[in-house]
Amino acid sequence: MPVYEFYCKKCHTLFNFYSSRINTEKIPQCPRCKDVKLERQMSVFSSISSSDNDDGDNIPVFDESKMEKALNMLAGEADKINDDDPKQAAMLMKKLSRASGMKLGSAMEEALSRMERGEDPEAIEAEMGGLLEGEEPFLMEEKKKSKKGEKKPEVDETLYEL
Repeated sequence: MPVYEFYCKKCHTLFNFYSSRINTEKIPQCPRCKDVKLERQMSVFSSISSSDNDDGDNIPVFDESKMEKALNMLAGEADKINDDDPKQAAMLMKKLSRASGMKLGSAMEEALSRMERGEDPEAIEAEMGGLLEGEEPFLMEEKKKSKKGEKKPEVDETLYEL
C-alpha cells in the first residue's frame, strides 16, 4: 500500500497519506487548515544517515518526475515477474535503481548480482545479512535544503487516507 507525503505551507507541516493503489494525481486538502491544497513531497525509501557534525537538514537529491516514472514502471512490471524467480526480482530492482537515478549500496549491488547469477537468496542472506543490514540500500547525493536557523516543518504522525 503506497504512502505519499504532502506539505502544507500554511501550517508548515508534513502529512502522510496512504492509498490502496498507486495514485500520482490526487492532491488532498490539509487536514488541519481544511481549505489549503497540499504540495506533494518525494519521500525516501530508507533513512539517510547523517554525520555527527551534520545538522540533520540534508535531503536526498533526485528528479521527482524521474522517480514518478520509475515507480509507474515498477508497478507495471512487478505484476509480470515470477515470485519464485529471484533473478527476475534482482533485475527489476536494478532497473528501478537505474530508472530512478538512485545508486545501490555496494552490499546490495553484490547481493543482487549474485541473485542474477542464480545463487540462492537465502544463502546470500546468510552470508551477507550483517553487511546488508549495516548499509543503506540506496545511496543518493545530498544537499542542504534549509538555511541555518530555518525551522524544520512539523511532522504529523497520523496516517490519512488519500
